[in-house]
Amino acid sequence: MTARVIDGKEASGRLKGAIAAAVADMKSRHGVTPGLATVLVGEDPASQVYVKSKQKTAHELGMNSFQHDVPATTSQADLLALVARLNADPGVNGILVQLPLPKHLDQFPVINAISPAKDVDGLHPESAGRLLAGGDALVACTPTGCAMLAKDAAGDLSGKHAVVVGRSILVGKPVALLLLNENCTVTMAHSRTQDLAGVCRSADILVAAVGKAEMIKGDWVKPGAIVIDVGINRMPNPDGKSRLVGDVDYATASHVAGAITPVPGGVGPMTIACLMVNTLKAAAAQRGIKDVAIPTRLPPK
Repeated sequence: MTARVIDGKEASGRLKGAIAAAVADMKSRHGVTPGLATVLVGEDPASQVYVKSKQKTAHELGMNSFQHDVPATTSQADLLALVARLNADPGVNGILVQLPLPKHLDQFPVINAISPAKDVDGLHPESAGRLLAGGDALVACTPTGCAMLAKDAAGDLSGKHAVVVGRSILVGKPVALLLLNENCTVTMAHSRTQDLAGVCRSADILVAAVGKAEMIKGDWVKPGAIVIDVGINRMPNPDGKSRLVGDVDYATASHVAGAITPVPGGVGPMTIACLMVNTLKAAAAQRGIKDVAIPTRLPPK
């Protein structure tokens, strides 16, 4: 058996089509254009690529984007002052401070300073608390993308056993709550879980977010399971170059799973699309707009 490949680029394309339509509707009927502000501290090459991609996607979907590049030497006080100005700017509906920050800066006061209404990264404690309580929240983008892909692959998640390997506040915990909200039975596993391989083999939905390259082997996967691989790890090649791999050993797992996300090209493209959903959702909430169709799942193919 060879697993069906869950194409994150194709899926994100469907989602972005729905977002673009909603943005156009919001503009034409309400005169509101959602605005995303990104803050990049320093010149880390990977962060520059990520921010550029987010800005490009916002423009493509008809949103306004505001890029704030500040030097790596900026102070904590100056960064907090910039966040305060963006909080007060009515044209900015979503604020994203690209992480990681330079080592002399503390990211937690910065995250906490972002208005929860504009927290499109879903990292503010209030956003996390709303998700835990089952309320309406701006949810972290990667977990949202994972849940959308799983639901799209399975059709209906109700009653499925989901195993989430990894308990970070960025992915593991929020994706577990999202799957619980879809009426899955959820097991959270981690490095100290006894018989981790056996726990993984019990999963109808297996989400790997542990940060260890190719840790989950094919014989850890239940035949026919849906595997969502969040990992992004660099592995050396014999020629001295590196390649990207996930937390799942794709070569072996793809012969057991029913459907699986590749790395790259799986969860990654969905993360940026879900950021745009959050920006659209934040704009609607801030302006009291309730009649624009904000996508909550992937549109059909």
